[in-house]
Amino acid sequence: MTKVAAGITTSLDGYVTGPGDGPGRGLGEGGERLHWWVFGGPWTYQDGARGQATGVDKAYLEEAEARFGAVVAGRTTYDVTGAWGGRNPFGVPMFVVTHRLEDAPPPDSGFRFAAGVGEAVAAAREAAGGRDVSVMGGAEVIRQALAAGLVDELSVTIAPVVLGGGKRLFDGFDQTVVLEHAGLRQSPFATHLTYRVQTPASRTAP
Repeated sequence: MTKVAAGITTSLDGYVTGPGDGPGRGLGEGGERLHWWVFGGPWTYQDGARGQATGVDKAYLEEAEARFGAVVAGRTTYDVTGAWGGRNPFGVPMFVVTHRLEDAPPPDSGFRFAAGVGEAVAAAREAAGGRDVSVMGGAEVIRQALAAGLVDELSVTIAPVVLGGGKRLFDGFDQTVVLEHAGLRQSPFATHLTYRVQTPASRTAP
């Protein structure tokens, strides 16, 4: 059965980017530290990211990639990465949530634009071929998917850094979401927390 799994990395104080994020600096000032775990250690925008995940982090990434049959991302993520050079890098169908459908890329890019998160997740579920759907962010898309009751599993990777500013994962989120612990892994660069999102019907009254 297809599962919708949202995942993102935050600082200890809850920021998914540092200040001043944008094209060419998608993680903002000081935000490179959020993704040391992805690249196996320190990197900078000036020098570029050259390493690869290792150990626990590598296993975490590989297991996630093996599960996913489609990916959903937000327009900001798509833009700040430069649309990954114009080609979907994930090897599975990718759906971008955007209100600007008129500038959709050509079909052979591997990207499909969707007008809202509900439409994107529905299309991704169909395209996933029975595998899981990854909602990879940014934060706004994850908030929207959670608020709409579309997420079955939420993974939050916490990097050991306090950024003090930027964009927070749950800014403006005003709903209660009940979670159940489903996994914990830790490396020198990150703590990977996984939760099952309980539907209203499965919540247990206190």
